[in-house]
Amino acid sequence: MSAAKNINITLKIWRQKNAKTKGGIETYKLDNVSTASSFLEMLDQLNEQLVNDRKEPVAFDHDCREGICGSCSLYINGRAHGPDTGITTCQLHMRMFNDGDTIFVEPWRSKAFPVIKDLVVDRTAFDRIQQAGGFVSVNTSGNTIDANTIPVPKHDADNAFMAAACIGCGACVATCKNGSAMLFVGAKVSQYALLPQGKVEATERVLNMVRQMDEEGFGNCTNTGACEIECPKGISLENIARMNREYLKASL
Repeated sequence: MSAAKNINITLKIWRQKNAKTKGGIETYKLDNVSTASSFLEMLDQLNEQLVNDRKEPVAFDHDCREGICGSCSLYINGRAHGPDTGITTCQLHMRMFNDGDTIFVEPWRSKAFPVIKDLVVDRTAFDRIQQAGGFVSVNTSGNTIDANTIPVPKHDADNAFMAAACIGCGACVATCKNGSAMLFVGAKVSQYALLPQGKVEATERVLNMVRQMDEEGFGNCTNTGACEIECPKGISLENIARMNREYLKASL
């Protein structure tokens, strides 16, 4: 890895006061940005500059800054989470950019993810889909059965864990030309469908989650595969196929 250096960049950032007002791209010059800093640290540097100039800082979502929570979801230079693969925005570093670069930063674009302010969008649609069926009803009163008493094939366990790696960031929706959430829903359905604990409520789960997904206004899947490419956790399209099979079985 090359030594860190400072670069000067031009930022084209989407600014929008609230969900009801019209937004637009505004231009900012930012100098002496360390290539060792993360993309969010660069935005912190910009906001410090804006505050010092008595201007409104840019609103953007973030929390863990460790690639776990999925909050820091930005569309950077036409790609969800920016010009790298297998990472979230907070894991993107400025060494991916060059001195003099112009960087476009936008929020997720989806009917189901309305803009709250600037780069912050409302992703509670995902929460409502989860609430519709993304859970297992288990007695936790102290009379629970040891999970290890139920044999689970390793292949199924591995696939369930891989599906459960979904952090709900919404990159799949943002990068899909149809604004589809089927990779997200497919992952949430799969992590339970593959395990015996999820079999009891399997029928209601997939029907309710797919119904809620449609009610939220997400588009349908046309198998372009962009969602899998941009997913920071590499969630496979196989989960969409599994969800479709589960839905077909539940519908019959």
